Amino acid sequence: MRLPLRRSQRLPPAVRTALGRGPGERVLAWSREGASGTVVVATNHRLYAVGADGSRLLARPWHEVDAGTWSSELGQLTVTWVDGGRPGQWVLGPASLLPETVRERVQASVVLLQRVDLGPRRSARAVIRQDLGTGELVEQVVLGRGVRRDDPEVVMRSEEALAYLREQVGL
Repeated sequence: MRLPLRRSQRLPPAVRTALGRGPGERVLAWSREGASGTVVVATNHRLYAVGADGSRLLARPWHEVDAGTWSSELGQLTVTWVDGGRPGQWVLGPASLLPETVRERVQASVVLLQRVDLGPRRSARAVIRQDLGTGELVEQVVLGRGVRRDDPEVVMRSEEALAYLREQVGL
């Protein structure tokens, strides 16, 4: 059972300072990880993590987030990155709006997406995304498991898919 969400709690001043938010950037949701004291913050432009000591551990724009998954059993938010870097994982309280906000922000950054079929159990995604802080359009190819970026077929099909997407969005 989820507890009622409390929107009235204000972000601690030390965390607000550590974010160093840009113009027009506002906090949408945040939650504190109980074990480490890390505060995870979603703004309209980025995802942040601030350590218990007030140090900024993470500041990534939404177009660099591949996906966020929520385990209600564990109370754990896992965030994967487009560049394939180590996922971020945080155990949050059940009253957090963070999982829903991560999902909404990632979806908001996707302008156009095309799946690239590379044969049996091999795929990639060609994506045009928007940097929600600047409005700039960004091209990405997100490879599926076991797909190598240096494979000539992957390069060719990815470029074809990106060319199609560029044409669709007028780039």
